[in-house]
Amino acid sequence: MIAHSEEQPSRPKPQSFTVKVLRKNGPGQPSYWAYFTIPYEPELNVISVLQKIAARGEEDGGKKCSPVCWDCNCLEEVCGACTMVINGRVRQSCSALVDRLLDEDGATIELRPMTKFPVVRDLMVDRSRMFQALKKVKAWVPVDGYYDLGPGPKQSMAAQEASYPLSECMTCGCCVESCPQFSKIELEQQSSESAEAFAERKEAEYDENFIGPHAISQVVLFNMNPTGEMNKRERMDAVTEEGGIQVCGNAQNCVSVCPKHIPLTRSIAKVGRDATFHTLKKWFDWS
Repeated sequence: MIAHSEEQPSRPKPQSFTVKVLRKNGPGQPSYWAYFTIPYEPELNVISVLQKIAARGEEDGGKKCSPVCWDCNCLEEVCGACTMVINGRVRQSCSALVDRLLDEDGATIELRPMTKFPVVRDLMVDRSRMFQALKKVKAWVPVDGYYDLGPGPKQSMAAQEASYPLSECMTCGCCVESCPQFSKIELEQQSSESAEAFAERKEAEYDENFIGPHAISQVVLFNMNPTGEMNKRERMDAVTEEGGIQVCGNAQNCVSVCPKHIPLTRSIAKVGRDATFHTLKKWFDWS
């Protein structure tokens, strides 16, 4: 006789729950905790909780406050904008369901901004470093015109199936938030520095530090493309420069937190092998 394991019953839902938010009024300002008690409703997500906080306009105890600032767009775990640290784990707030959070962690939900990016305000952070990494590795297929060239090269079904999971990356930041090699960079504009000079200095600083697993995986995606492969050497040059694949410590945290289950460590391993051959070719001047 086979004994079937039964699903653990969920906890009884409370009449209300507390939301604990780490707030910050702006760059360079001190962080502080704010508490909000929310009446329980079924099928809430963290975004709807934040909307209720905004409509309420006050903290527990009656203190008036501005709405908590956060970033979101699609509400369908596609855009990647609403990433934050929820109960100590980085995830998408649109797909973080209150019922599950209460089952896991009791009657309190803790919200923090990601720690690897400068905080703009409250839970909203500046993720521009991630997009600079994509620029560095040329994560696109360049075109030399917009006139009709006919159909492009065909891809096998196996190549399409390998490429599709990599194409689901939404640059959400979960992988780099969990990565020990991806350190926070927060620069301030000098009084005598123009906006253009500051942006240039910031991009140079980003380029000198680890590009992150998301960018490495996009190198694999575009190098697999029959047209994108023509620029493979440029991408491999970028990924073997300072801040490239050699910085990865293979902690494998990235793949465990990716909301799209992208095989990031497989991409890192492939780029690591390709980088070895690429470097040898450059040393020995092989074409």
